[in-house]
Amino acid sequence: MKRRQWACWGVLVGTVWGSACNSDGTQPPGPPADVVPSGGAGQGWYFNNPLPLPLSVTVVDLSGRPVSGVLVMWSVTSGDSSGAVNPLQSTTDANGIASTRDSVGSATIQRVSATVTGVPGAANFTEVATTPPTSAAVSLQNLAFSPDSVVVQSGGTVTWTWNDGAIGHNVTFTSGPARPPDSPTKASGTYALPLTTVGTYRYHCTIHQTMTGSVTVVH
Repeated sequence: MKRRQWACWGVLVGTVWGSACNSDGTQPPGPPADVVPSGGAGQGWYFNNPLPLPLSVTVVDLSGRPVSGVLVMWSVTSGDSSGAVNPLQSTTDANGIASTRDSVGSATIQRVSATVTGVPGAANFTEVATTPPTSAAVSLQNLAFSPDSVVVQSGGTVTWTWNDGAIGHNVTFTSGPARPPDSPTKASGTYALPLTTVGTYRYHCTIHQTMTGSVTVVH
């Protein structure tokens, strides 16, 4: 009789222990308790243009575990009225992350907040905008474009200058919102190209294909 009682007790204890272990790792997260910035904060970009990176937050419970399926509301709280976020609402994914895209307006400082109903406080983002450059310069030197990435305002001009001795190079575009004319292959001189269509243009040298670069045209 005692042997049967111990066997039953062992089954019961095993069940209790199993429940305790499950509560450590397999219990679902609790209700949302905090919303914190997780990406895109502090970007510096140009007036009246969308930021390069999305803004994102992570929603967590009291134990710091991410909570999925939570509706996050986004709003511009400070800055020019032309600044905007899209979408205004997004839902957290399996990792508790929700995101939006932010376009800065004509103000130097723009602030965005992310809130969750029932959660006190907000996740706040501060972005800084400046006037985009109207020209950019790239040197072809040491088998590289330097810098390999530049930004110019629509209608501005990018000027490439050959500084690699007798080595011949060219600027050949591989992708972009439009198809600009390529430069000739040469070993000296410059190539000036005005660009008007907004977007990112990628290019390389067809002779030295490790030489790659990009131009981003903004409003």
